[in-house]
Amino acid sequence: MNVFGKMLLCSTILLGSLSAVPIHQTEAAAGKVSIMLDGYQLSFPVQPTVMKGTTMVPFRAISEALGINVLWNQKEQKLTATKQSGNTTKKVVLKMGSKSALVDGSNVPLAAAPQTIQNSTMIPLSFFGQQFGAAVSWDQSTQTVSITSPQKQLYTMGFYALSSFDEKAFIPSFDAIAFGWSRIDANGQFTVQGKEYKWPQAAGMVTPESIIEESAQQGSAPYLMVYSGDASLELTKNLEDKTLQEDTITKIVSTATEKGFKGITLDLEGLGMTGDKNKVKSDYNAFISNLSGKARQAGLKLTLALHPINSSYTGYDYKKLSSLADDIIIMAYAFEQEKAPEPLSKVDEAIRLALRETSKDKLMLGISMGSENDKSVNSKIGLAKRYDLKGVAFWRLGIIGQPAWAQINQSIDMK
Repeated sequence: MNVFGKMLLCSTILLGSLSAVPIHQTEAAAGKVSIMLDGYQLSFPVQPTVMKGTTMVPFRAISEALGINVLWNQKEQKLTATKQSGNTTKKVVLKMGSKSALVDGSNVPLAAAPQTIQNSTMIPLSFFGQQFGAAVSWDQSTQTVSITSPQKQLYTMGFYALSSFDEKAFIPSFDAIAFGWSRIDANGQFTVQGKEYKWPQAAGMVTPESIIEESAQQGSAPYLMVYSGDASLELTKNLEDKTLQEDTITKIVSTATEKGFKGITLDLEGLGMTGDKNKVKSDYNAFISNLSGKARQAGLKLTLALHPINSSYTGYDYKKLSSLADDIIIMAYAFEQEKAPEPLSKVDEAIRLALRETSKDKLMLGISMGSENDKSVNSKIGLAKRYDLKGVAFWRLGIIGQPAWAQINQSIDMK
């Protein structure tokens, strides 16, 4: 096998195993270097090394994790890396043994020439920060390479609940806002009344309708969010009663249309814990198929918030549902304690499992600000960027807070 073949094989193995390595395992391995991307530990086949005072890192492995496309020319012993950002493309050409890189046609000096170690091209760590906008650092004491990915444009959805008014000013920054003002009640009926997920009261001149209208005028598409759990089998009841289901769908679509919404976000939770899982999936697919058709006729978009595939709730057919909806939100939270940051390995697994069932351009990563903080939120966004997902959805306005909001804006090129 030639050098390129070995590099391609190495890269294929790498891309199939971009999963977390528990920190305690790495620390237990004497002398092993850790590579952290947006606070998430990655495992690579070739470890960074220090050559004459310059930290050298595996170029292809880190480039592809940052969304940089890499091509190898065996005959000329050259690597060509391209990075698309908006309407511009950055092109970098590296030649083995040369201390000069060609960046968008201009020569740029390197601290050290690219070297081949175990069939992987190693380049100076600083080059990633200089040419691709990633913040990089090397901690000698902990033997850790830390990389923060550059800001990236992602589609964003924010959830607006009853207690979100104090952060209403954030609305224009999002591409879409899901207003959590309706639900399916304990009797399986659609309603905008009740103790929570209900239509809010007007506050002087500020009415729910005026907030919806203002959101649309500011370019943030307003969605009607419909919530239900299944603790009292209210969701199951709706799925199994065709007459009740038809009434529910008619009311959801008419409410969304009459109130000026541009789409519907369904957050129907709890399916698949009991009963015939195949029947549950089939019933939910039928419900969504019916709703999807009527929503499209009314000119409404449809977004589904779904439990992750690696959760306890197994009543959701990602493949079929993604063919019916415009977007899918992976609710990758509540794996453990509500108030603790979600384990990155579980969130990573949730994304990879979803990508087996649907395309990345339909997937948004759901991030609960009830469990994340201003530091951990960057790692979750980093996963969405690494897998090139359509975007991220934040639960919810009202609990984001200014420190986390500042971090979100550093990670995402908000509209």
